[in-house]
Amino acid sequence: MSIAPPSSPRCAAAVTPLPRALLGPGPVILSGERRTGSRNHRVKCLWEGVRLGTMLRGAVGMREWNLVCEDDWKAPLTTSLFFVGVLIGSFISGQLSDRFGRKNVLFLTMAVQTGFSFLQIFSISWEMFTVLFLIVGMGQISNYVVAFILGTEILGKSVRILFSTLGVCIFFAIGYMLLPLFAYFIRDWRMLLLALTVPGLFCIPLWWIIPESPRWLISQGRYKEAEAIIQKAAKMNGIPAPAVLFDTAEMQDSKPQQQQKAILLDLFRTRNIATITIMSLLLWFFTSVGYFGLSLSTPDWHGNAYVNCFLSAVIEVPAYVIAWLLLRSLPRRYSLSGTLFLGGSVVLFIQLVPAELNVLSVGLVMLGKFGITAAFSMLYVYNVELYPTLVRNMAVGATSTASRLGSIIAPYFVYLGAYDRFLPYILMGSLTVLIGILTLFLPESFGNPLPESFEQMLKVKCFRNEQQTTGIRSSKESPKSLITPL
Repeated sequence: MSIAPPSSPRCAAAVTPLPRALLGPGPVILSGERRTGSRNHRVKCLWEGVRLGTMLRGAVGMREWNLVCEDDWKAPLTTSLFFVGVLIGSFISGQLSDRFGRKNVLFLTMAVQTGFSFLQIFSISWEMFTVLFLIVGMGQISNYVVAFILGTEILGKSVRILFSTLGVCIFFAIGYMLLPLFAYFIRDWRMLLLALTVPGLFCIPLWWIIPESPRWLISQGRYKEAEAIIQKAAKMNGIPAPAVLFDTAEMQDSKPQQQQKAILLDLFRTRNIATITIMSLLLWFFTSVGYFGLSLSTPDWHGNAYVNCFLSAVIEVPAYVIAWLLLRSLPRRYSLSGTLFLGGSVVLFIQLVPAELNVLSVGLVMLGKFGITAAFSMLYVYNVELYPTLVRNMAVGATSTASRLGSIIAPYFVYLGAYDRFLPYILMGSLTVLIGILTLFLPESFGNPLPESFEQMLKVKCFRNEQQTTGIRSSKESPKSLITPL
């Protein structure tokens, strides 16, 4: 099988047997021809392996749509546009689930991801594939964020940490490890997409198993529904529950949270809260650049691209285990700062490794991926603990938006390796170390109860002068206040 030349006067990849090109380790060299006017200029096109996104979905699409030479810019753009969809989904998922409920939005976005992934199989052009890929990105991140919030609000404190780290992340890593295996054995990209889409149908029965978030129902004044869910959970766990959990008259006398119209600007209401939000946005942005930059650079490592991708997934398992242990016993700020500093400093050391010590370079990259992955998994728990129910999903959506901006530019960080192979690692390492230092200036949430109302977050005390910020006052004092050094 060879790559057919295009009909238009473009750069055509010459005859290269596809199976050998995909199976062989290291970069794949494709010779090409660029015809301009009456002159033919022989050029050489370097296809540096197949990057993470295109290795799994676009390798055969490169042959089918001739995405080489003059059109090679389309391959990384496909990955970036997927993350643009992820960005859009991160922005809207929080607001949709805050308004329409966690469960409804969860299953709707799962249907979007599964349905449009299936439609990609019938793509007749790169443009069609890319547009559908963008929509898949919207659905993928939306159901991920909403599922995370739903699980966090349903589960208790000890189980919540287990769910947020080992639960969600370990299963993510397992799926990550399966992807290169699927891609290795299923070389037809349409069949690969079909194999990745079918499991989504198995989630349909979960509609009758997963409940709505009681916290969200309470925030909307739907106390009877929340009470029924809590009593059912107590019965399943063998715990006696009172016949009446919420006094309707008392609830009506109190100001219901649904009358407090939360908007995005509430995340910037006071100086300290705005500082927390801005620092959180920066933390998510640069952590995402480091994580996706290292993940997308796996084909550039020494050895087979499929094996490297698999190892990149395997290293995430111990990272999630360590993150879980740190969250159980140590303050959030120190845990985050330590793992970020480890990941960033190790990546910076790569430039000092001699070229002949390829195995050592790969080991350092893996250690860097370990540190950044551990920090990334802890970010979700930390972010949830900073914000109350009314704006929690909105806050997670906003910070996830910043994270997706980082993922959009991450492929171009990797692309800088074409000019200097150490430049991507220098940039990612430096930024990760800096953001690790910035983390120390965020408030500490370790040991504090999960905020229930927006008033609790507005009562943030400054470390320097111990003055309370202005904002809405609550009749009930929070057991503990978040402390920030700014």
